Order: sequence, then structure tokens, then C-alpha cells
Amino acid sequence: MSTKKGFTTTILHADRLGKPEHGSLHKPIHTSVTYGHEDVQDLVDIFQNKKSGYAYSRQGNPTVTALEQKVTQMEHGVSSIAFSTGMAAISATVMALIKGTDHIVASSFLFGNSRSIFQTFIDMGISIDFVDATSVDNVRAAVKANTRMVFVETIANPATQIADLKNIGDLCEEKGIMYVVDNTMTSPYLFNPINVKASLVINSLTKYIGGHGNALGGAVTNTGLFDWANYPNIFPGFKAAVKPENLGMTQIRKKGLRDAGGTLSPEAAHTISVGAETLALRLDRACSNALALAKYFDNHPKVKKVFYPGVESHPQHELAGELFTRYGGLMSIELDESINCLAFLNKLKLVVKSSNLGDTRTLAIPVAQTIFFELGAERRAEMGIPESMIRLSVGIEDLDDLLDDFKTALGE
Repeated sequence: MSTKKGFTTTILHADRLGKPEHGSLHKPIHTSVTYGHEDVQDLVDIFQNKKSGYAYSRQGNPTVTALEQKVTQMEHGVSSIAFSTGMAAISATVMALIKGTDHIVASSFLFGNSRSIFQTFIDMGISIDFVDATSVDNVRAAVKANTRMVFVETIANPATQIADLKNIGDLCEEKGIMYVVDNTMTSPYLFNPINVKASLVINSLTKYIGGHGNALGGAVTNTGLFDWANYPNIFPGFKAAVKPENLGMTQIRKKGLRDAGGTLSPEAAHTISVGAETLALRLDRACSNALALAKYFDNHPKVKKVFYPGVESHPQHELAGELFTRYGGLMSIELDESINCLAFLNKLKLVVKSSNLGDTRTLAIPVAQTIFFELGAERRAEMGIPESMIRLSVGIEDLDDLLDDFKTALGE
């Protein structure tokens, strides 16, 4: 009998195999904020990083730990830390590991809020260069002697550019640079960044992993590939008590989670954990629907352009096929100039006008007027975002119903 189980089987039985209380199939929700210890030495050892355990729920909770272990399994990593949101995970990682004298190379196609927080870091004195990450040559040209991190996304939101993930990983390995990959748009089911030598993996658990639009969460996962023992920004006090492979994550948990306070609640952790059990089933359906819709839009006279890796006209179509199991559930379309994108959206009755993505329902939003409005027209143009772009997060509805809704809105 094989000991290696499939993706869904592994996640479905992860809690049960951890032997939770009373034979429960899910890790119960632990709402306690603080934890008592019979021997005070145990409490001291937990504070001094000499043993694992719980002292105060801002930096650790049994229900959250169970979710962290599940995310680690999905990403084939060695450990994970959960946060209240994906943005909290990104912010805490940079805050904990980067100093004001350091330099970061980041994709110029980052999601709007990610770009915004990186701009805040620039305002605080951190040097960050944004480059077209679809080519490793652009990343290589931007690397400096003090470059500590390269940060990219798998598929950019909303214009779906795909980073040159493998070659950037090789470059970071060559230079000894921390390589951080945001895997939110693909999720661990479609792609594992450890396969392109990522050091850390970011996931917004709110999106595909949770998948039902009912809980916020984020996570950072350590792949085990980065040499934390020789990373110069590690707090000296951690080095005496923490194993070398755990130094980076300990610093993120202490300096990023504990100090900044972006704690995931146990109730949200439980909701996300249950949602994760159907990740593969939901994404198979969403990806199938997305590909069918992309082909429909690609042949429609009122749609000027389709932004989706699954269409052959996409600049990284072949690369997407090599990297990812499927092409994802996110796409954008640019409407013909004769169509008002807001009026078009108002004609949709089944599709929900919403800012989220990765839900079971299909969601649509006008990009330039909402989530990328603060960037301004010039920067939107740099990112390949036309003013009439509509982003679609394709859900698991019956395909014929989705097609009928779009056909009606397009006047068919």
C-alpha cells in the first residue's frame, strides 16, 4: 500500500491524523487567549525559544497551528506562520527580515495593495526597484550588493503576467538572495514555488485556499531552501536558542507576528481549514470554467483583449503550461471602446460585482476605477492595465449559466 497520498486525501485527513481531542475529525476551535503551566520553567522555556508551546495567542494558538501545518503540507515546506490577512503576511515578512540599508527587487506587476505597502516601505527608507519580472534579465540587472530579497507573484493580478519563476530562482540561488513568491493566484494545488527554489511562499488564505469568501487569512511558508544561518539580519538573541533552519521563521513570528499583531483568529483558522479540504475540487471546476469563458471572449467582437494564460495569444502561454497544473481562475478582459464597462457590469445578473477573488461565486470588478485607482493612469499603463479592463474571478457555477449571463450583457 502506497504511503504517499494525493493532494485532497492528504488535506482532508490532516487534522484527524494529528489526533485532535476526543477523536474529532477537525482540530477544535481554541478560543483561549492565554495558557497556564504547572511548571513555570515550561513557560520560561517557551519564551526563550527552548521548547514549543503556547503562552499568549497573539503569536500562537492550537487551532491556528493546525492550519499552519496544513498549509505547510500543501506547499511541501518545513513550517508556516498564519496571519490575519495575506497583506499582514507580506508586511510582517518584510518588516521582520529587511533593514533600512537593504535593497529589494520586486515585480512591477504586483497587486495594488502589495505595491502600496512596498511604496510605504520606500517612504520609510528601504530601497526597492520594480522591474518587469517576466524576464530574469530585468531582475539580474536590478540586483545590487545589498539586495536581500526578490519578491514576485506567480500570476499577476489583474493583467496575468507570469514571472520568469524558474530562472529567477536560479539567479537568487546563485547570488544567495532570499526569494519570496506570492502563490495566491495559483494556490498550492496548481503550483508549488519550492520547485523553482523559492525561499518563502506567501498565500492569501482568504482566496482559493479558504475559497468561500467567509474568512480572512494569510500565511508565509518556509521551504527550507534558504541559508538562514548566514543571513545577516537575524536577531543575535535567536541564534543561541533556535536551530539554524528555523531562524528566519522565528524572526517572522516574533518580530512580524507578535510585535506587529496581525494575528489570525481561531474561528477564522477553523473556517479556512475546512474550506481548504475542497481546494482541488473547486479549482478544477473554476479553471475549467475560466478556460471556456476565455475562449468565448477571445472570439467575441466586443472584447478587445483577453488576459488569461490559457489563451494562445498570452505572452507566457507556453510558460504557464510548463509551470502550472492548470491556468487558474483569474482573468481580465478589455472591452471595445464603444462599451461602457460600468454599464456592462450592471447588466450582469448572476456574476457578483465584488472586489474579492478566489470565491466559489464568479466575481467581477472594474479595475482602473477601483482596486488600482490610487496608482493613477500613468502607473496603470506601466502595469498593462487599460482603463476599460474588467477583472473576473471565475467560480464554480454551471458553465452554461455563466455564458448566458455574459452573452446577455454583451447584447446577444
